Amino acid sequence: MENSNQDKIDKIKVTDYAGKLAKSFLYNPLTPILAVFLLAIGYLTLIVMPREEDPQISISGGTIIVPLPGSTPAEVENIIVKPLQRKLREISGIKHIYGMAVDNVGIVNVMYKIGEDREDSNLKLYDKVMQNMDLLPKGAMQPLIKPFDIDIDVPIVTIAFYPKNGSSISNFELFKKVRDIQNEMNGIKNVSKTNLKGEHKEQYNVEVDLTKLSGFHLSLGQIMKAIQALAVNVPDVKTRTDEKVKKLVVFGVKNAINSVEDVKNVIVASYMGSPIYLKDVATVKRGGDIQNHKFAQIALKDKSKENSKLSTLTNQITLSVSKLKGTNAVFVADDVIEKLKEYKDELEKMGIAYSITRNYGVRADDAVNELIDHLLITIAIIAILLIFALGWRESLIVTFTVPAILAITLFIAYITGQTINRITLFAFLLSLGLLVDAAIIVIENIHRHLHSHDSVDKDKDLIMVEATDEIGAPTNIATLAIILTMVPMAFVGGMMGEFMKPIPYNVPVALFASLVIAYIFTPYLANKLLKKPKMHHHHHHFQHSDSHVDEEKK
Repeated sequence: MENSNQDKIDKIKVTDYAGKLAKSFLYNPLTPILAVFLLAIGYLTLIVMPREEDPQISISGGTIIVPLPGSTPAEVENIIVKPLQRKLREISGIKHIYGMAVDNVGIVNVMYKIGEDREDSNLKLYDKVMQNMDLLPKGAMQPLIKPFDIDIDVPIVTIAFYPKNGSSISNFELFKKVRDIQNEMNGIKNVSKTNLKGEHKEQYNVEVDLTKLSGFHLSLGQIMKAIQALAVNVPDVKTRTDEKVKKLVVFGVKNAINSVEDVKNVIVASYMGSPIYLKDVATVKRGGDIQNHKFAQIALKDKSKENSKLSTLTNQITLSVSKLKGTNAVFVADDVIEKLKEYKDELEKMGIAYSITRNYGVRADDAVNELIDHLLITIAIIAILLIFALGWRESLIVTFTVPAILAITLFIAYITGQTINRITLFAFLLSLGLLVDAAIIVIENIHRHLHSHDSVDKDKDLIMVEATDEIGAPTNIATLAIILTMVPMAFVGGMMGEFMKPIPYNVPVALFASLVIAYIFTPYLANKLLKKPKMHHHHHHFQHSDSHVDEEKK
């Protein structure tokens, strides 16, 4: 039966792609399979597609640091900063260059135009500096090139660790434990970087008595060298001024040093044949990094008192976790929290409590789910309106096309590396009213043809193809006109352009998909669900009866 129908359909002359698609799929057994496939692929894409609250804007740039020991700021500016700025202006895509000259070092910051590829920009910056190494003055050290990591600097999860009430855990023990957790977090898939804020490390503090130092005719440099023999990293010398006693604190990082005594017994020099120990000129204590004046605190409410506005401030360490660009914030945040749960009992025993102060994954998921809910509400409103305008069967056909169109658009967005975020979903909401246009036009024309007087003598499937083909050309032109109004948005520059990109990328795809879906599925579903009006059938029946009677009379 369907083969004969298909043969009959094949003979119909069509003038537009609309009619060609309607002809090809009206009796094709693959049409329902294609419908199920599209809906399934849309649902799977919705699950696996990376979710973010906001799109990650691509901002690239970097800093070039050139040390020139023994130079003044004026010298650095003339022989390092200005020549470097001139050379960097040769790179395409740079928006701003900022130079800074201080004693012994020149710093140049470069910012590329928003939207420039980060990896390409970093490579261009590195190449340009390396190509012009011969222009650096004598005595200049190897330039340090540090690219900006803005796209991976925004943390998606922050966790505050703090001592429980009554806990005797020290800041150093807290830091050690949080650092262990940080190392584990770094191993989680799609985690880009982790940072600690408010941490305080344990170290040996050497307070040098400047009076004794001059008494032994020693310099601070000798003491530094002596300590460096034991400690790999002696980062700096910090001056701490006191009215009565002038002291200098030299701090080192523990390496071969195992106790305060080890440090005290470091021989710094010999004086009249006798060794001078560090304890002779300095006080050595084991303590915290007193040069670090940064503290992070958390306010805790007293849960025992209802409506308590008073809160206690406790020192804490915040661990922040960032994700790689283009990955799913929801999945990465869930993995981080799962890893944290593994430490729950251990932290409990140590007297450490923690609080998740930011969970970008939950916010991203909530934002996406809320917009999906709004999307479904909008589809329902369209369906109800169409019931009153055309009828429930027609409404059902048009309503089916919306998820099929969105499925195609989502899938294409996914394979082109986009994420689901508020702007992407806004693009879908914006295009939703436009998406049903083609399907409504096709179903309305089919409805009109079915109810016209000459439909009595036509087969229903013939009506489907002719009605679809008839409106093909104007519908194509109208849709193309709307697509062309969206295209200029793709050329908007700067931050606004980056934010708006999902609209010109997704709306034209959705509109083109709406045409194809309308031409394939609307005639197919109309053929299955719609019927010719009964009065036409009766009229047709009477005509046959009358002609039969006339023949008998003859």
